[in-house]
Amino acid sequence: MATSYLSPGVYVEEVDRGSKPIEAVGTNTVGFLGESAKGPLNESVLITNWSQFVKTFGDFKDCSEHLAHAVYGFFSNGGSRCFIVNVGAPEGPKAEVKPAAAATATGEKKEDKAPAAPVHVGGGGRDGLYIGRDGGPGARTGLKCFDEIDEIAIIAAPGQVSPAVQDALLSHAETRKDRFAVLDSPETITGGVDKLPKPRDSKYGAYYFPWIQVYDPDKGNIFVPPSGHITGVYSRTDSERGVHKAPANEIVRGALGLKYNVSKGEQDLLNPKGINAIRFMNGGIRIWGARTLSSDPSWRYINVRRLFIMVESSIERATQWVVFEPNDQRLWKRVQRTISSFLTLLWRNGALMGTSPEQAFYVKCDDETNPAEVIDAGQLVVEIGLAPVKPAEFVIFRIGQMASGGGVEE
Repeated sequence: MATSYLSPGVYVEEVDRGSKPIEAVGTNTVGFLGESAKGPLNESVLITNWSQFVKTFGDFKDCSEHLAHAVYGFFSNGGSRCFIVNVGAPEGPKAEVKPAAAATATGEKKEDKAPAAPVHVGGGGRDGLYIGRDGGPGARTGLKCFDEIDEIAIIAAPGQVSPAVQDALLSHAETRKDRFAVLDSPETITGGVDKLPKPRDSKYGAYYFPWIQVYDPDKGNIFVPPSGHITGVYSRTDSERGVHKAPANEIVRGALGLKYNVSKGEQDLLNPKGINAIRFMNGGIRIWGARTLSSDPSWRYINVRRLFIMVESSIERATQWVVFEPNDQRLWKRVQRTISSFLTLLWRNGALMGTSPEQAFYVKCDDETNPAEVIDAGQLVVEIGLAPVKPAEFVIFRIGQMASGGGVEE
């Protein structure tokens, strides 16, 4: 608004008073940690198709079979975007790894003349390559490289069943609060499924058993960890149905068999523990579980956790315009309208419960959530409640006999 008007006339001014739309953040970009004898080392590389992966990191001969088959399975199951971090060459006689370009003080990238040898840090042995260390910009390794990429919504280290590595993946997701970890079970187990080790309790991760059988061009049929294929199913389900749909009862494309055939009785032991089984069901190999590793019933299901991650990230990124605005009733109404419009769209898409928006969510931003002492502290508090849809995990039909000639009245 102009501070003064010096001559008679008509003045037109633009005033921004409407709500600003919130766009949902992406939910199907995956971050993979793995080993390859080719490609940059400890650098997040965007890969959008299998041919690009082969060109950058090589094929099944150059990479560890876990990473190569995971990425191949990701794309064949509907995945579209992933970031790859190469933590080092696989064990055994392999080609030299190209060192990552290091940033100079002037911002220019300069490649080292000698190939950088993998550094064992963090957990001893090869676990340290995956856990990595944070040396600041341009000096991050392993899992720490993902801190630089905000688009990542799912993380996995295919085939890494070490408790230290899996704890690092879960801790990374819990700290960031904008991504979800997919973990693999060991390839072989000793004894029955009741002896299957389980990662620690977490609402930011899911655990899958058993390994799946796939075709390898050089070795024939082999068993590989399922996390790459699983993340592809996550991506496919997000694209076709939405993040609110549980990534379960879905065919695992490319899976020819299973390391272990899980029976219903065995899954009765696994499911309450939060171990998702992959089973031969209804004419195909399917994911037959949708639980997180959490013991908290509120966060029992994968789709509920990932829906909240999406909502929280979307609101956070789309409401940056609120910072430093005058903290009064007019701002509160704009913020409330903005968030309510976004949640109404989610409800219409089937992500929230209820027959009306009032039953699906509420947004409260008024004098009650923002008393004088909160305003004086420079804060604006918005309270949001959601009623997420939950999967029909147990479908129960109650059937009984009826007398002849009976009917049903409406």
